[in-house]
Amino acid sequence: MDGELSQSTGTGGALTHPSAHQFCGEFASLLFASLRRREQRHKARQYVCGLLVEPGRKTLRNVAAQFEGAGARQSVHHFITASSWEWMPVRHALARSVHEAFDPLAWVISPTMIPRAGSRTIGVDEHYMPQLGHAVNGQRAVGAWLSSGRCALPVGWRLLLSDRWMREPLRQRAGIPAGAAAGTLDDCVRGLVADAVEAGGVPRVPVVVDAELADAVGLARHLASRGLSFLVRVDPAEQLRLDPVELPMYGGRERPAGELVKALTRLRWAVNPGDGPTLAAAIPVVGPRVPPSTGGAGLFLVSERTRYGRSDGRLWLTDSPPAALASVLALTRLPDVVQRDFGTISESVGMRDFAGRSFPGWHRHVTLASVAHCIAAWPMRAAVGV
Repeated sequence: MDGELSQSTGTGGALTHPSAHQFCGEFASLLFASLRRREQRHKARQYVCGLLVEPGRKTLRNVAAQFEGAGARQSVHHFITASSWEWMPVRHALARSVHEAFDPLAWVISPTMIPRAGSRTIGVDEHYMPQLGHAVNGQRAVGAWLSSGRCALPVGWRLLLSDRWMREPLRQRAGIPAGAAAGTLDDCVRGLVADAVEAGGVPRVPVVVDAELADAVGLARHLASRGLSFLVRVDPAEQLRLDPVELPMYGGRERPAGELVKALTRLRWAVNPGDGPTLAAAIPVVGPRVPPSTGGAGLFLVSERTRYGRSDGRLWLTDSPPAALASVLALTRLPDVVQRDFGTISESVGMRDFAGRSFPGWHRHVTLASVAHCIAAWPMRAAVGV
């Protein structure tokens, strides 16, 4: 059935706490105020409660257990895939609430792969996974998270769509709106940044982009043009040049980022980012094809290595100066918090579970699953004293 909710991966367990239903009710009046009809607001609350309290896999039948009447399953299907309510106002309200309650350090934008069998589920294609060295059949989603050092909360999503999904009759069957277009990973990141800026009422914290295969230099320039502080993961093979203004003695030829880090060991110094001493470097660089006259002011290549020589291999581009290196290193930990909380909370509230063809259905489902994630994480707010 188109729109079926079935969990292909994840724990499938129910994340419950004594006030789950009460909390859904209290939170609903704020988050679902943009839903024009009372019935829609009621169904949204029921759906979120179903994601939170129903045990096992979050199938359509499982979620529908929170709905009344013999036609509960059809009612859920219509509410998610064919209803008229818009998801972006809900996401904006969620972002504002999360920022106020959790005081996050940064936005973290991170892609996730959802393996799928077949080709009918919205967004499914063959996607190359660099960490695996081969392509995987499935959905490629990109999430925007507000993250502190203790927890990460999802508030925005984009789905990577290929040209195949833009062609008829598949586009019409999937309900892909006229304004949507096929795009790249970079397009998804830029779209999520725009969504974050447009949320309103959310202070401009730094943006951390942890996305392999993305154009790191291009994204860094884009974030800088929007007046946002940033940290963007860069491939060790990315060609960069040392800033000729800051390091005039080293020549101006392009070299891989990883080679620059290995060569300039004298630029490392001891830093304590809060979880133990480490050796780190912030090397002033400019991107490829940048005319020397424009310089590379404000762009630094960041690496980290423990005193024992260990490194996770990740390199980053940032606009933060070397004096702020300890704070920058603290931000590099946030993608790990996102990955942890996605596995322990998001999967349990059904974030991966929408297996239907509907484009609006996927967006509505992940929006309500994001609300469920934030409710499940709410007790952490008291635990960390924020």
